Amino acid sequence: MRWVLLMTCLMAVACNTPTPHFRGAEVTRVSVQGSTFDIRHRGRLAEAIRVNSEYAPRLGPIGRRAEIAIEAVTGCDVIEIRGDAALILGIMDCRDSARTAPLASYVPLYQDCEVVDIWVPSGGSTGYLEAEC
Repeated sequence: MRWVLLMTCLMAVACNTPTPHFRGAEVTRVSVQGSTFDIRHRGRLAEAIRVNSEYAPRLGPIGRRAEIAIEAVTGCDVIEIRGDAALILGIMDCRDSARTAPLASYVPLYQDCEVVDIWVPSGGSTGYLEAEC
């Protein structure tokens, strides 16, 4: 019985653990159309881990929301996504480095979205963005 409880706790702790390439990268929590993601980026790659529960998630709509979240955090265009409905890897095109904007000054690029709330808790390590598209 202890073994089952220990394994359940360990699996729950690892739900939003980054892959080895993104270990140590700064995380930003973003919500887009009801999906909440932890976004980490390094170089031309970004990782979006969906941290909320949803009924019967599909990569199509979840992938588009992750793409919007990655573009909001990095300021780069996402040219390809890979993965599943829980962990999405985005390949970015960041040719115009002057376009990279911090989260607080994000302006939507292609999708008609409205930022309804930005919240950074004390300590400032994680920012939360709520957008309606």
